[in-house]
Amino acid sequence: MIKLTIPGEPCAKGRPRVGKFGTYTPEKTLNYETLVKELYIIQHANKKLQGQLKIDIKAYFKIPQGEIPKAKKPKPQTLQRYNDILNGKIRHTKKPDWDNVGKIISDALNGLAYDDDSQIVSAIVEKFYSNDPRVEVEISEVAV
Repeated sequence: MIKLTIPGEPCAKGRPRVGKFGTYTPEKTLNYETLVKELYIIQHANKKLQGQLKIDIKAYFKIPQGEIPKAKKPKPQTLQRYNDILNGKIRHTKKPDWDNVGKIISDALNGLAYDDDSQIVSAIVEKFYSNDPRVEVEISEVAV
């Protein structure tokens, strides 16, 4: 099993763009994929999983400023909503889409954590809010 935490705001896989000189991947996507690759190499060096794989991705997004209670006398419903956000009862339903978050992670780990992302036979991507934005990845071999 491999566990990896990517600190910072989760990023989604950007669509290829067409420019004067052909198609290219957006810079934000390239930078985030590079970050994921570097963190994987630092934490797991040459560890590569084989066979059928399962990947679980939990993306924790920054809580919107409007949802954070004010310091002086916050309304009870505001406090309740904030607690529901922290406890995972209210989840992240805005962009980026879950599939694009999963895609950028699985593509970045292609060739490092596994030979090819076609080995992934099961994937779960969940989106939450947190005061500590990050992405937590867990990859394991599926027992046959």
